Parts: sequence; C-alpha cells; structure tokens
Amino acid sequence: MQHEKNNKEPRTCTSTEYGKSLRMDLCPACDKIFNQEENLTRNAQFHRERPVSGVACKKSFSHRKARTEYKKTHTGIESVTSTKSKNTVCRKINLSKYQKLQKDEKLYTSSDCCKNFSWNGIHSGVKPFSSIDSVKSVTEKDGIILHQRRSTGVKRFKCSECGKSFSEKGNFNMHRIIHTGVKPFSCIECGKSFNQKSNLTKHQRIHSGVKLFTCTECGKSFYQKAHLKVHQRIHTGVKPYTCKDCGKSFSEKGNLTMHQRIHTGVKLFTCTECGKSFNQKAHLKMHQRIHTGLKPLMCNECGKSFSKQTTLINHWRIHSGVKPFTCTECGKSFSQTANLTRHQKIHLGVKLFTCTECGKSFCQKADFIRHQRIHTGMKPYTCIECGRNFRQKANLSMHQTIHTGVKPFLCTVCGKSFRHKAYLIRHQRIHTGVPIINI
Repeated sequence: MQHEKNNKEPRTCTSTEYGKSLRMDLCPACDKIFNQEENLTRNAQFHRERPVSGVACKKSFSHRKARTEYKKTHTGIESVTSTKSKNTVCRKINLSKYQKLQKDEKLYTSSDCCKNFSWNGIHSGVKPFSSIDSVKSVTEKDGIILHQRRSTGVKRFKCSECGKSFSEKGNFNMHRIIHTGVKPFSCIECGKSFNQKSNLTKHQRIHSGVKLFTCTECGKSFYQKAHLKVHQRIHTGVKPYTCKDCGKSFSEKGNLTMHQRIHTGVKLFTCTECGKSFNQKAHLKMHQRIHTGLKPLMCNECGKSFSKQTTLINHWRIHSGVKPFTCTECGKSFSQTANLTRHQKIHLGVKLFTCTECGKSFCQKADFIRHQRIHTGMKPYTCIECGRNFRQKANLSMHQTIHTGVKPFLCTVCGKSFRHKAYLIRHQRIHTGVPIINI
C-alpha cells in the first residue's frame, strides 16, 4: 500500500507572558519544524528537486542516508492503518502514538513548568491543555523539546563565526546568512537587499508610509514594533543594557556595543585615505568629510557651511548671543566649553607652554604659537591686495580695512567712524575729558 502523507496543520504556540504568537510548521516529508513559512516552502522545494524514494511505503527523501535509516523502521511491514481515522501510518511507533492521541492521552509533560503536550485534536483542530503561566498549543513531541529549551535557556546551536548561540536550528540557519553576505530579498522600490524576508517586509513599510505602531504617551508612530519599544524607554527611563566595566547604562543594545569599544580599544572603522581608525562608523563618516570637503550643514543666518553638527551649534551661538558656559571665578561667559577651559587656566596660573628661546610661558597653546613667530620671523598671513605679510590673522584683518574702506567702529557721541578699535578708544577720550597720551 502506498504511503499517504498527512497534511498536518501548522502548530501555534501562544504565550500570555510575552504577548506574541510563535508559529511552528512541520514538513510532512521529513518531520522538520520551521518557525517561518518561507523556510518550510524552501524545504519542500528541496524535496521535490532531489527525491530519493523509499522501498516499503514509497516515501521520498532528499538524502540517501535518511532513506537507509528510515527503512529500519519498517521491519518488513509495508504499512499499517488507524481504524479510527483511516489514515495510513508507516511506522509501528507512529501508529501506536497516533492511537493513544485519539484517546486524549497527553504523552509529553514539561518538567520545568508542568505544561502538558499531546496530538489530541488532529481531526477536530482542538488542542486543549492547562498551564499556570501561559497557554501553548502544540501537536508533537518536538513542541515540548522546543518549549523546554526556551524554559531552561539551553542553546545547542553555536555559530562558529561569532560565537552566538541559538536554541532553535531555524534561527541558527537564518543567522548564518549574515556571515555569508547573501541578501536574496530585494526591494523593488529602492533596490536595497536583505538577508531575511521579514526584514524586507518591515523595510517596505517605509515606502508605503504605513506606521502600525503608535506610542500611547506622545502619539509618535513607527514602522516597526522594535522601534516603538526602544522609543518607549524614553518615557519609562528604562536602560536595560549596562556596561560591566564602568556601570553606565543604555536604552539600546547598539549604543552599549559602541560604548564598550572605548574600554576594549577596538577601532573597526578605518579611513581609506589616511588610515586613521575610529570606534564608531558615524565618526568615520564625519572624518571623511575632511578629505572630500563636504560641508552639508549650513547656518540659516549667514550661509556658512560646516561638516559637523557640533561645529554648527557652536557657530550658531555667535548669532544668538547665547553663552552657556560661565567661569565660576570671575563670572565671564563663553559660547564654547573649550574656550571656558582655556580661560580657567588664567585663574589657576597654569602655564604649560614655555618658549625655549626666551623662557616666556603661556596658558594657551595658540598664544605660544603666535609668540614663537617673533623668534622665527614667520609671517603666514598675506594681504592679497598689496602682498604685505603679518604674523597674526587679526593684524591682517585690520590692515585689509585700508583697501576696503570699511570703518566698523562707530563713536556713539559724534558718529565718527574708525578702522581700528584702538583708534575709536583714543578718540572717545576727547568726549570723556581723559587726557590723550602720545607714545
């Protein structure tokens, strides 16, 4: 008698603890279990392309070794039939188990949480059981095996590339695709490729504009449920990922991974132009703008462009007049924290930079560099109008007002203008009565 394959219904495992539905599909040809429909479809195609027929029941196999092992189960019996359901079963053990299930016997019990599992309901579709923690429906011994792995945390399948472990072979196989670099699923809108169909489905929501997941706190919507979960941590303040080295916590695992590179010193991202390495990809991208000259960030007030967001923010304070950094010693404020740090060295009396020629010391490196030009005679700033050279950029700027005719310093008393601030201060003494000292 020819073996008749059972069309087994997909088994669904639903947990109230996690609030999600886990689907498990059984291949009728090889009894493999899959948690994604596309994996089951690929497995079925594999059987069709490479059939190896059995002797006793005409069952087909994809591997000859599997057929050899399977033949041992027949022991001379071609087929046996259940008298209750008229379904043909090839193995004695399958028939025995099948008949017990028709009596509503629960063959498999989890030792961890006392969940009961059985095949009851193959014809009726009903899968009854009881559990203290959650509700799970399965129809075979494989169901309890998978369930026990999740409960005990056993992860049998380990990736030889990165060392990551998995409790289910299906998830392990999907993970291995990451290392091969194969991305068989492509978006027809933008051409972007993915290694899993589920990731492609999530990506396509960007083009469709569908945002199924909405935050109940602020109303913001997201394309993916995972993004909503991460966002909700802003409201709850939960930071589940903690650095074991310094104790700093993060709301996203990716941020923790990037942070840990500070402790390990690992710099995965290297500039192909100069060989400089970085621990974050974002830092490499900003660095590469030095070589490309790209300045995508523009000031709305003056149109000046910048390569970094932080530089633009610091520049914007020139227009807004905001100086959030204040010296606790004298109360002077600064628009940038670096300027405050340099200023504080004046109060501390720290002069780290000493001239080897004359022994004079300076608090700031910039002042030290300008001083050294006195000894070297270097004048790097040249006027494009007359060719005159200057040691300091500020001196060049004052000189250029001679050619442009600009007089930016205005006397508020008489309205007279001057090219240099020093000239204005000298002039204002006429109005104040302070005697002018000629040097």
